[in-house]
Amino acid sequence: MSVELSDLYRSLSTVADGHELAHPESLRRFADRRARARVVGSTLAVALVVGGVAVGARLAYPADGSAPLPPPADTPGPVPTGSPALPSPTPPPASTPSTPPPNTTPSGTSSRSATGATAPQPPTSIPDRAFFVLAAPNRTGLESRMEGPALPTLCGTRLPSDSATVQRRGRYLAYKFPETPTGNVPDGSYRHTITIYRSGRADDALRELRRAVRGCPDQELPDDSRTWRQRLLTSGGYGDESVLFEMRAPMPDGMGEPGTDEVRLVRVVRIGDVVTVLWEQGWEHTAAVRSQVDADSRRAVAAIEKWLD
Repeated sequence: MSVELSDLYRSLSTVADGHELAHPESLRRFADRRARARVVGSTLAVALVVGGVAVGARLAYPADGSAPLPPPADTPGPVPTGSPALPSPTPPPASTPSTPPPNTTPSGTSSRSATGATAPQPPTSIPDRAFFVLAAPNRTGLESRMEGPALPTLCGTRLPSDSATVQRRGRYLAYKFPETPTGNVPDGSYRHTITIYRSGRADDALRELRRAVRGCPDQELPDDSRTWRQRLLTSGGYGDESVLFEMRAPMPDGMGEPGTDEVRLVRVVRIGDVVTVLWEQGWEHTAAVRSQVDADSRRAVAAIEKWLD
């Protein structure tokens, strides 16, 4: 055995000899006390667990059988850990008042149409350019301003009524047929008038005229022994609406071909609030020719439409 190991055993013996070994009975009592303490601690822990369960059950289910009580409203819920916080919602931008459309006008006015264009205003005066010009082959150079009625008298009824008019202008002009030799008398003449009516009254004038023609199928004119017959004719498409009627009477003795009639044609055309009348009056008891009156009616309507544009 080495010297170092002998020294170690000798030192251990010396230490052990300095302590008294415990008696076996003392060791047994010490072990019993530790065992009893362990049993008491376990019993206490079990009692605490059982008591907590009982108390929890009483809180969750009351003795009277009613529904379990909800948690207090202000009890905060568990805060999840590890999840990022949600960003707060961004408030929407403040609304900006919309700009009114360009055709919006103050209450009580309506100066612009739905498309934004300025609504046309009714005319208040009649310029010279509103009157038509005869085609070159029909011109005679005989033309003058005219005062007097725009329409013939129908059984004592004078039309149109002046109460609804804004302005009226008229003229007298003579025409010839293209085949008529230069220097001959004209073949016919017109009493041509243009009338501006108050808004919405022009159609009333045409309605009154139709009624007056129907109500006067025949009549005798002053200083004329002949009987004149009136009737409405199909006018055709002129302006917004139009009326055409004829006045017919036998030729005076010694005038024209025997058995023929003197015929006058009257066409009334409405274009908006403007009404034009072309009253063919002939020349020394001639008879009006429908084709000539139609052609000059179209020229009269075109001149007014160009003026109103």
